[in-house]
This record gives sequence, structure tokens and C-alpha cells, in this order.
Amino acid sequence: MKAWKEKQVEPTLCAFLVKGDQASEYYAQSKERFARKLGVAFLLKTFEPDVTEAELLTEIEKANADSSIHGIMLELPMPASIRAGKLQEAIAPGKDVDGLTPANQLACFTGTQGLYPATPQSCIRILHHFGFPLRGKHVVLIGRGETVGRPLMQMLLRENATLTVCHSHTKDIASHIAQADILITAAGKAGLVTVDGIHEELVIVDAGISEMADGSGITGDVDPAAYEQAKAVTPVPGGVGTLTTVILFENLLKAVKWQITGHFA
Repeated sequence: MKAWKEKQVEPTLCAFLVKGDQASEYYAQSKERFARKLGVAFLLKTFEPDVTEAELLTEIEKANADSSIHGIMLELPMPASIRAGKLQEAIAPGKDVDGLTPANQLACFTGTQGLYPATPQSCIRILHHFGFPLRGKHVVLIGRGETVGRPLMQMLLRENATLTVCHSHTKDIASHIAQADILITAAGKAGLVTVDGIHEELVIVDAGISEMADGSGITGDVDPAAYEQAKAVTPVPGGVGTLTTVILFENLLKAVKWQITGHFA
């Protein structure tokens, strides 16, 4: 960060938030606090729930054209009336720190240069950091969404994991969990993973996030009752989400470098 500022470049991240979802507001605020610690300029553009898709697209185009803004991200979910995919497609790929534009999704799929999604990167880095190798391991992934599940599939296969993907149409998910070495869940459904199928050698990475039923905070996909039965579990909040924030800012610095020099490396 200091090196860029010495070159008269102030790395700047712009986030778009539509009010109404507690989890997304929580993470937007945590990113803003983290940006201040790093000395990164953080622009949080907030909109009322009745904002239109056209209005958001106009604001994204303004951010694309603003050379002082180096990274753009959307805080999901968006209201049902707004097509989040349409907004993601409108972000300039070189400013897409979430790695969700078609160009960056293709880069992630093929393993070529680009900005990869932060949450899937976070899941894999956590496993590496704590000494849980993926090569040859049976990984059960719950969730096939565009932002986490699908890019994570490609990353896991490049890590030479043996992969089983479960989703809303999968029957008897517990039987798949029982056979896994590593479970990664990214469904965004509180309590989806119960004690069923959990065993003492299982490593769980919980990348799910949703609001608690009583509105008192956020929670992951894994029922806390399952924690004691597994070998290791990442908490929510404070696990995958925390590292995801760090990686977002890594992506921001990659975006700055690309915009200034024309390459990521």
C-alpha cells in the first residue's frame, strides 16, 4: 500500500450496498473498518431497497469510468427485483475484485490470469494454512452457486482433490458427508449441516452465511452441535469471511497493478 502511495496512487475500493440484509451490511462494515487499517480509501455507496436496476447500472458505469476507483464490488444479496448477474456483468473486469464478471469467471475456470473470487480462495488457503492437504482427499462441497460453489469446484480440481458436489436436489447428504475427508459448505442455509454424517476425522470449512432466525446476528450452514464431533471447523463469523476480506484487498492491489502497468503479476 505504501509503495503505491509513494507513486501518488491511492488504492480505492467502491462497494455497492442495497439496505435490508443484515449479513451483507455486517460484511460491508467489516470491510470498511479493515480498509481504514490498511490505509485504503473505501467508498460505500448505499441505496434504499426500492432502488432500480437501471439506477445501479448507471452508478456502476460511473465507477468504471472513474480512474480514481480501482476496485468495485457488490454486497449480495440484492433485492429480488434486481438481477445481480446483470450488475456483475457491467463491472469492468480489471476492477472486479469479487472475480464475478464473465471474463474473470472464465479465467478462474481455465486457471489463467485474472481476479479470482475471494471466498473460494479463502476456503483453500485456510486448509493449506492449517495443514490439511487437498491432493487425493475426498472433498464434499455443498452448494453450486455462482459466487462460491462453482468457482470453488474448479479450484479444488486443480488442487487434485476428489470432488463430490451436493445441492438442493441431492438425496441423503449425510451419507456423502460420512464418506468425506473434508466438507466445504456454501449454501447459505442456517443449520443445513447437522450431526448426521459428521465423524471425528472430518475437517469442515463453513463458507455459508445467513441471518439468525431471531435477527440477533449471523450464522453459518453448520449446526454448532456438530462442532464437537468433527476434527476441525471454521467458525461463523470469524472464519472464512474474515480471510475473504483480506483476499478482497489482495485482489484490489492486483487490480491497481493491472490498471497502472497492464499486467497482474
